[in-house]
Amino acid sequence: MAVQVDTLKIETGLKDRVYVALKAAIVQMDVYSGGEAPKLDERQMAEQLGVSRTPVREALTRLEQEGLVRTVPRRGAFVVRKSRLEIIEIIQAWAALEGMAARLATQRATDSEISELHREFVTFDNSDTASANIDEYSEQNICFHQRIVQLGQSTLISKLMDGLFIHMQFIRRRSVRDSDRTKRSVSDHILIIKALETRNADEAQRLVVSHALSLAEHVQHNVDYLD
Repeated sequence: MAVQVDTLKIETGLKDRVYVALKAAIVQMDVYSGGEAPKLDERQMAEQLGVSRTPVREALTRLEQEGLVRTVPRRGAFVVRKSRLEIIEIIQAWAALEGMAARLATQRATDSEISELHREFVTFDNSDTASANIDEYSEQNICFHQRIVQLGQSTLISKLMDGLFIHMQFIRRRSVRDSDRTKRSVSDHILIIKALETRNADEAQRLVVSHALSLAEHVQHNVDYLD
């Protein structure tokens, strides 16, 4: 799978723009499709971005430091694919952090902000509708969890979760395509919003943690594309 990036205009801060563009492109990839990790073609990406290979190489180094890219001698750079155990540990860490974010959201988010969750994310009447529009729902599902973290208004929790988010996004995008996961996701989101609306901190935290850990259980028992 080749990464697709848009041409950039040459200007101040080019290194950062190349880094952001490459990271954004990687986020949109289906990393776990195919038999091996997607390879990143340095020359091709430089041509697509309209830059030399130097800022691309520097961006890949930054992404490798973040654990998203792995360089193999004489073979090139590849997007990192986590093992089953690594994914489960990432989900468990995410569950703990998002659960606390949800708890904080019951205390810190305004009524208006919580009400917006209904308008923004409860746009599918049932799991059948979500399944019929799976790509749209997949992205909405990811945004929902990002929004819960934002409503918690904890800079530290947000920072800690940044390093986990991309890997969570990869696995959520794949897992939500299973019909039973879609059905549970729609139902769980509605219950989580209700707990936030009633300012029930214990219930909000419990529901968010349970929702995430159900994904870990799904990965453990049903996912066959991880090592």
